[in-house]
Amino acid sequence: MYIYIFLVWLASLFGHRKARLLFRGQRQATDALRLKLPHKSSKQERIWIHVASVGEFEQARPVIERLRTEKPDTEIVLTFFSPSGYELRKGYDKVDAVTYLPFATRRNARMFLDVVKPDMAIFVKYEFWPAYIRELNKRGVKTYSISAIFREQQTFFRWWGKPYLKILKLFTAIYVQDEASARLLQVHKIDRVEVAGDTRFDRVHAIAQTPKDIPQIARFVESAEKVIIAGSTWPPDEELLARYLTENPDVKLVLAPHEIHEAHMHHIFQQFEGRYVRFTEATINNLDAVRVLVVDTIGMLSSIYRYGQVAYIGGGFGVGIHNTIEAAVFGIPVLFGPNYKHFREACALIDAGGGQSVRNYAEFAIAMDEALMNHVEIGQKASDYVESELGATDKIYKKLFE
Repeated sequence: MYIYIFLVWLASLFGHRKARLLFRGQRQATDALRLKLPHKSSKQERIWIHVASVGEFEQARPVIERLRTEKPDTEIVLTFFSPSGYELRKGYDKVDAVTYLPFATRRNARMFLDVVKPDMAIFVKYEFWPAYIRELNKRGVKTYSISAIFREQQTFFRWWGKPYLKILKLFTAIYVQDEASARLLQVHKIDRVEVAGDTRFDRVHAIAQTPKDIPQIARFVESAEKVIIAGSTWPPDEELLARYLTENPDVKLVLAPHEIHEAHMHHIFQQFEGRYVRFTEATINNLDAVRVLVVDTIGMLSSIYRYGQVAYIGGGFGVGIHNTIEAAVFGIPVLFGPNYKHFREACALIDAGGGQSVRNYAEFAIAMDEALMNHVEIGQKASDYVESELGATDKIYKKLFE
């Protein structure tokens, strides 16, 4: 941890934006909480919820919002590890305080918990910080992991990872996404585990019930029979899409890249030269003249998928794909690149017949042709899969708060 802190500090000195935000935010977190949190009375319950970034926040959100509705007097402290998650959600109004989690040293853990004084701590998915979990256990604070998922390749289950495995035994209970995770933990003599599912499904389902109306996109797609919505894309994804549009002049594309900084935008504009308009510059006149609408804002993607016949999810030619189920919930086929096997929902979508992975342009073109031609049938399979996974929030809430 100290080596990691040093490297973050070093990167911040050389102008790395995220490192600078992270280092500054971590150092100021505890002091910021002293200002944000009211004095805790002995009768008032305070819940600390920790997430890594935006994806994990979306898993915590259904639980937070139900807690806020049903137990409005409960104080909720939300912490992030990632600068991107914190910067996007630091104004979230369903909690009493939002801050970074201070770097996980023993000293920081003691100081942070002295300020927060939680009655319960909830870690989401992959968050397992030994210094904090040990200190919570020492103080007798009920500590839970929700929407967790485990694989044999993780550190806990390697011969050199036994100290980390002991950390899992300190949780009051672990609520996992699937049976495979539960069996793996039980093999390693961790019995306080229960299959509850993934709360993200409840979140995307709630969004799909009341999606935002986006007039610019509605106008862009109204006369098109074939529309692809590409979400969270990176350059390798955009190159496939650009080639497909060149070969299929009857297709329109709504492109929402993962990063919207100008360097990435420049790459996109080169790929689609003469065929695109930026969302922030869209008008009735220029929308009718282009085939690509580039979404250069954040926070809209989950409502955009409903405007297409097929979704393509980016990241699969890099470290891993992004969120597939926020597209699948709208009943459209979902395509993505080859790096998906660590994502349970992507594997399940393929098994259900609602999703498909592609390894190169030839596979992409064949899969996209089929998805556009049979989007109703394939999309129904995607939607049915999401429906089958609903209910995790209710299970977890009842276990923790009723």
